[in-house]
Amino acid sequence: MTVHPSLQTYADAWTHSVEAISELVKPLVEGEWNRATPCPNWSVRDIISHIIGMESEQLGDPRPIHTLPRDLFHVKTEYQRYMEMQVDVRRHHTAPEMTADLEYTIIRRSRQLRNETRDPETMVRAPLGAEQTLELALRMRAFDVWVHEQDLRTTLGKPGNLDSPGAHVARDILLHGLPKVVAKDAGAPASSAVVVDVTGAVEFMRTVRVDADGHGTVDGAPSLGPAVTITMDWETYFRLACGRVRLASVADQIKSDGDQELAAAILRSFAVTP
Repeated sequence: MTVHPSLQTYADAWTHSVEAISELVKPLVEGEWNRATPCPNWSVRDIISHIIGMESEQLGDPRPIHTLPRDLFHVKTEYQRYMEMQVDVRRHHTAPEMTADLEYTIIRRSRQLRNETRDPETMVRAPLGAEQTLELALRMRAFDVWVHEQDLRTTLGKPGNLDSPGAHVARDILLHGLPKVVAKDAGAPASSAVVVDVTGAVEFMRTVRVDADGHGTVDGAPSLGPAVTITMDWETYFRLACGRVRLASVADQIKSDGDQELAAAILRSFAVTP
């Protein structure tokens, strides 16, 4: 094994999720590829196109030369335009073309990961012409494919892998964005604490502490007097944090104790993905 130990967790999580995705879409008939998913404005085909495109870019493939239609009204930012390019270029591909392209991409990418000898701090390609470390790139790909695996499972009525390796990568990434949600977006008071208690397939309790200057940090130590405690199950947590559901549709699955106005402000700002 040549993969650096700090990359192995993400390589394993990516492999687990991307192979699950391949198995999910392999038996789909043509019409099922057009089914809407919880990922806003994307179908099953669009998600697979996105995965193929992003993994191809990590392989060093050139981006397609393609002009986006003007009627894609959900594309409003440069980041969305960047992501949509790889999706729209495949919108007319057939089911066999999609599955073959996905399988070939997985084979190539798996080979790349098996033979990876670069240092985790090596700078590699990132969206919009930027660069990121190899470790961050692989972490984000593991996160992305797990979330999209869950999108597909919801659409196809095949739940599973809520506690897979990718789920734990997703937990850590979503928690990384929680201090901003609490301290900046929801405006929690200085020198206060907010506890988030998550049950279900992935269980955890975290405290977001807002210091005297209004900066937030997150840790696993309990708080004796939090301003608010928010409790929900893992599936509700990640769907809300990934913008897959509206708060109103899951409000009955969330319990909050303490400052109700602050709790509502936090939950309204809960989505941390682009």
